Amino acid sequence: MNVRVDVSTASAVQRPLIACHELGHVYDSGRGRTVALDQVSLTIQPGEFVCVLGPSGCGKTTLLNILAGFVQPSHGEVLINDHAIAGPSPERGVVFQDYSLFPWLTAKANVGFGLRMAGRAASEREAVASDLLRQVGLPEAGDKYPFELSGGMKQRVAIARALATRPALLLMDEPFAALDAMTRASLQTRLIDLQQQSAQTILFVTHNIAEALVLGTRLIVMSPNPGRVIEDIAVDLERPRRRTSPAFNELYDHVARAIGLDTAE
Repeated sequence: MNVRVDVSTASAVQRPLIACHELGHVYDSGRGRTVALDQVSLTIQPGEFVCVLGPSGCGKTTLLNILAGFVQPSHGEVLINDHAIAGPSPERGVVFQDYSLFPWLTAKANVGFGLRMAGRAASEREAVASDLLRQVGLPEAGDKYPFELSGGMKQRVAIARALATRPALLLMDEPFAALDAMTRASLQTRLIDLQQQSAQTILFVTHNIAEALVLGTRLIVMSPNPGRVIEDIAVDLERPRRRTSPAFNELYDHVARAIGLDTAE
């Protein structure tokens, strides 16, 4: 049902899209030093849907920010397609929990913003934005402003915007955490469909075990203080995944024990 991933073996089969080697990060403040990450080594292959899971303080958001180029690691090395990550890039799209849409732009203009910054023609921006809004289930929302959209609709626009530049890697930092259960489940299904259709590589940060098991083809389980990888698990449950199935619950319990939970979430 579930197996450990031998990263060295996987890397030998195919060149990884992302490679982290003994990654570490330390935050210094007036209250002292906080080791957020310590000796994190992992690879991500093209087309994988990797969920990074762990309790607060395990460094999962720090890892995402390093991969996005927002934060430089204190130690170690991180590569994308064998090149060092020096800063933010259109090849790495990011979706945050709080949507981060521009309130003065329409949904269509928000989606096309990255293309506009890249100097793409208005006709191309229009076509790409319209197509992506259709893919995320908002074909009629192009002329609406963020204040006219629900939370779930805003997050779908944010996902479309992140995909507009055709990034090699989509980074998602607990994007559904603030949504109600029904909207969250709907967006999880929508994201799975998008990922399967496009073979988009995704790294998805969450603290929710069930969400990670519904979405991911692979789980990176991290421990807190400092953040280290304690398990790297391939999720080979068939889709659509049933949360009530024995296999799902067996893997859920295994992951819960790994992060120190005695009971289900």
